[in-house]
Amino acid sequence: MDIASPRKPLIAANWKMFKTPAEACAYADALLPLVAGHVRDEIAVCPTFLALASFAESVKGSNVLAGAQDMHPEKEGAYTGEISAPMLKAVGVTHVILGHSERRHYNHESDWDVNRKLLAALKQGMTPIVCIGEVQEEREEGRTNDVLLRQLKIGLDGIRPEDAGPIVIAYEPIWAIGSGQSASPGIAEETHAFIRDAVRERLGDAVADGMRILYGGSVKPSNTAFLLAQPEIDGALVGGASLDPHSFADIVKY
Repeated sequence: MDIASPRKPLIAANWKMFKTPAEACAYADALLPLVAGHVRDEIAVCPTFLALASFAESVKGSNVLAGAQDMHPEKEGAYTGEISAPMLKAVGVTHVILGHSERRHYNHESDWDVNRKLLAALKQGMTPIVCIGEVQEEREEGRTNDVLLRQLKIGLDGIRPEDAGPIVIAYEPIWAIGSGQSASPGIAEETHAFIRDAVRERLGDAVADGMRILYGGSVKPSNTAFLLAQPEIDGALVGGASLDPHSFADIVKY
């Protein structure tokens, strides 16, 4: 990242459906000494709902923040199995991932579902990490930009420039997730620049210049420095490589 950039990088771990509460606490105990005193980047870890409270308590007062992998847009109600933003905040959660490709695919979440959750997260003062990205077929057919524009247009519907400050966008090329092969730094940089221009057109220069856009898709210690050296990439959303505290610490300290 350009050292003159006002955007503080965010390195976020998405554990997906891994780790019990006890394992989450053990992970926290191992991670905290490895990243102690690290202030260049904002660090967030997103365990499962079941492990969130114990993890948040374990990292309380440290430079590691607790995030959720999803949330329901309503504050409360007859929504069996769901978790609301106020509930997350009550256990110390500050960040929340919204619209991850696996949620869109397996749970059939639409762009409008993501929009409702984003509005709810902002109302509760949380930092939303909004995921967008294309599948392999869409990239091969040259439809990447069209897909991203649609996701951004609907996802940011109703967002005013003065309310957009906390929003983080995570570009995750779906064809790279879990494949072991990330997008090249050049492809990632070009796509991030396109996303920032789209945000600029929608919300203005100040919002676009200040909004953090993360890269997600087979991020690992060996490629983090190359990806984050690109001026438009403001951090990473890390999947499998975040499950080991030493691996994640290496990514944080790229």
